[in-house]
Amino acid sequence: MKKHILLIFIFIPFIFAGCYHAQISTGMQTSSDVYEKKWAASFIGGLVPPSIVHAERHCSNGVARVETRLSFLNMVAQFVTLSLYSPMEITVVCAAGPSANLQSIEVEKNSSEDIVMQTFEEAIKRSASSNEAVYVSFK
Repeated sequence: MKKHILLIFIFIPFIFAGCYHAQISTGMQTSSDVYEKKWAASFIGGLVPPSIVHAERHCSNGVARVETRLSFLNMVAQFVTLSLYSPMEITVVCAAGPSANLQSIEVEKNSSEDIVMQTFEEAIKRSASSNEAVYVSFK
């Protein structure tokens, strides 16, 4: 009887845990290029996030979609380490290229912070007025 109760308490976190999944889509057409990091290390239940994924190194045409999720094995690792180590999967789906109807603004890579901020403010205004995504690229 005690073994059954012990097993119930061991598996309670797995019974009530769901697979965390978040997806961000830019509205661009997807390509077949995908970058995956199955064990992106985060710590203390995600309070210390994983290192930044530099998508520009993998996706020359920009990013179409980014997904983060906790797989079953990620949750097992988190449970075993009492959430000190909290790995997650990160998937970056590259864009096929800017679509014909997608608005875009280019800004020089070496531009000052003020110019970059003005560019993003302009992109926000255009996006709000057209209700469409505006792509900002650094050339």
